[in-house]
Amino acid sequence: MDLRYTAEEQKFRNQLAAWLASEVPGYGTPPPVDSWDERRAYDTGWQKKLFDAGYAGINWPKEYGGRDASLVEQLIYFEEIAKANAPYVGVNFVGTLHGGPTIMAEGTEAQRAFHIPRILAGEEVWCQGFSEPVAGSDLAGLQTRAERDGDDYVVNGHKIWTSFAQVADYCEMLVRTDPEAPKHRGISWLIMPMDLDGIDIRPLPTLEGEGEFSEVFLEDVRIPVANRIGEENDGWRVTNVTLRFERGTAFASDMIQLQAFVQRMIEAAKNITSDGTTAWDDKSLRREIGHISGELESLWAMVKLSVCEAKESGVPGVGASAVKLYYTDIYQRTTELAVRLLGRAGLSRSDFLDLPSHLFINRHFNAISVSIAAGTTQIQKNIIGERILGLPKELRPPA
Repeated sequence: MDLRYTAEEQKFRNQLAAWLASEVPGYGTPPPVDSWDERRAYDTGWQKKLFDAGYAGINWPKEYGGRDASLVEQLIYFEEIAKANAPYVGVNFVGTLHGGPTIMAEGTEAQRAFHIPRILAGEEVWCQGFSEPVAGSDLAGLQTRAERDGDDYVVNGHKIWTSFAQVADYCEMLVRTDPEAPKHRGISWLIMPMDLDGIDIRPLPTLEGEGEFSEVFLEDVRIPVANRIGEENDGWRVTNVTLRFERGTAFASDMIQLQAFVQRMIEAAKNITSDGTTAWDDKSLRREIGHISGELESLWAMVKLSVCEAKESGVPGVGASAVKLYYTDIYQRTTELAVRLLGRAGLSRSDFLDLPSHLFINRHFNAISVSIAAGTTQIQKNIIGERILGLPKELRPPA
């Protein structure tokens, strides 16, 4: 495996960096976090600019509007986007980073032709309808029912932590289509239009003060059978394809941004003074930040390895769980150090003097959720133990 960049890949980096340098400064600042119509317009507007310039879905086939580039170039894209401080994928997250790729890998030709170009162009926003109040870590325990009625499934149930539901056009929805089958074998993966009758969306405010998540209640919602991805009751296998995208490369941009966050910590440490010295003069602090920087470089190498596996198989391997687990740990340790660095200024949610208290505290709160999002830490450890290390499966009580 050769992780060095080729001349063509360096050329791609230079062209992308030049385009970002010309486009990012004039795009404007993000709207308020609680203004969802403005956030959708801002995020999808940037997605459209990427699409028009040929940088949306850079590794997706050209026939659907992608660039048909290598996955290595996708990593370069994440690096340059973070360096340029370009708008984050935002409300386009679910569609572009794991819903869309799942349709690409598992959908019919008609499903690909309809959804992929619209996702890439920012014309479709997706949300994720996986977790339920009694089925979070044990996702296969979901209870939302879908009963076949002619050409439709009639869906009843309750989803929670549904990202961007209030602005989404479609939802990647997991439902139980065979309640008599073992729980992993009676699940189907459906594309649910969010404007159907019987859908009730209730936003969930979070500790960060944002309303990114919602509860979604479903009462006799009729979803066409043609919207199913894969075969009926084969949804668990399709779901694992989705989760590998979510745990493997979907966090790549966040990892690069975490490296930039470390640089903000260094800048802050040089501005924090006490008794005539700066926090940066503390050798133990510099050593700790140095170790974190080294670990982030190692983590990025793990991402590259995951991408190499995906290049061979078409989907990220189970090693994506190791990437996600490692990222969770280092993200939480980094933001804990940032809060310690702030000292008493860490009691403020607003910037204090010249210190980025708002950024540091909000990232610390967000880090708490990463041990749950995209599969809990405990689930990742089980996957690594059983599927990578070959350890015996944990004993479970008889059904």
